[in-house]
Amino acid sequence: MNGYGSQAMSTSLTRVLMRRPADSLLKAKASDWHYGPTFNAEKAILQHQHFAAMVAQSGADILWLEDEGDGLADAMFTHDPSLMTDQGAVILRMGKPLRMAEPQLHAKAYRAAGIPILGTIEAPGTVEGGDCVWVDANTLAVGRGVRTNQAGIEQLSAILGPIGVEVLGYDLPLWAGEEACLHLMSVISPLTEKMALVHAPLMPAAFYLMLKARGYTLIHAPEADFAASNGLNLNVLPLSPGKVIMVEGFPATKAAMEAHGCEVQTFEADALCIACEGGPTCLTRPILRQAA
Repeated sequence: MNGYGSQAMSTSLTRVLMRRPADSLLKAKASDWHYGPTFNAEKAILQHQHFAAMVAQSGADILWLEDEGDGLADAMFTHDPSLMTDQGAVILRMGKPLRMAEPQLHAKAYRAAGIPILGTIEAPGTVEGGDCVWVDANTLAVGRGVRTNQAGIEQLSAILGPIGVEVLGYDLPLWAGEEACLHLMSVISPLTEKMALVHAPLMPAAFYLMLKARGYTLIHAPEADFAASNGLNLNVLPLSPGKVIMVEGFPATKAAMEAHGCEVQTFEADALCIACEGGPTCLTRPILRQAA
């Protein structure tokens, strides 16, 4: 069995790439990184440790990237610099200038782990993992916005086409501006093969309608929670179909998922996820997901 392969969003998380925040986060200036008022590096590191323990307890093997003081505070959000397929990794190119060095960290880790690299997004293209959603094993939806551009989508399509994957691009709204981060995954979190948590007001209409046409059940998260969390209530990590982790403090969103049969774990994340604009999905790059 290969130790890699993922063209799904909610099958069992078996192996995952994560980075332990340390010196780079401790030295990060909140204003440089667009971190919010609840940012506290020491507390964020403890919250990350708690989250990582939950992932490990699920049975997932964690491939660790270490923070050795490279100054890349956002590199703990390992979802964005690469994408995994059943044939190997795609090394992406970041739309946020401060994150441009991160994809090479992933490339180095994959090579060391014996995971093949299927392709690399090159300038002027940009694609971030948070803009990529597997609709099914042969369809990848990609949000076109501040972090992912048309050139990147075209390159990704050229890389994935030969392995039978269709890439569909959808325009995202600007929302809170260029400095903020609205990814496609800011407005959808798949929970099972055909069920997802969504924030419909910011979804591309064509994307929403396509999911409905393909038989998806779309759970509309409470808009008040979305506003209060800056969208992080919607950032939900499936450990397996219907078994998910979310940030603590949004019981109405939790209840909405539970009403549809989900088992929901929470963790305190005010200093980590809320402050740094990245939730439990962002903190993980699935390397291997397997159907039960």
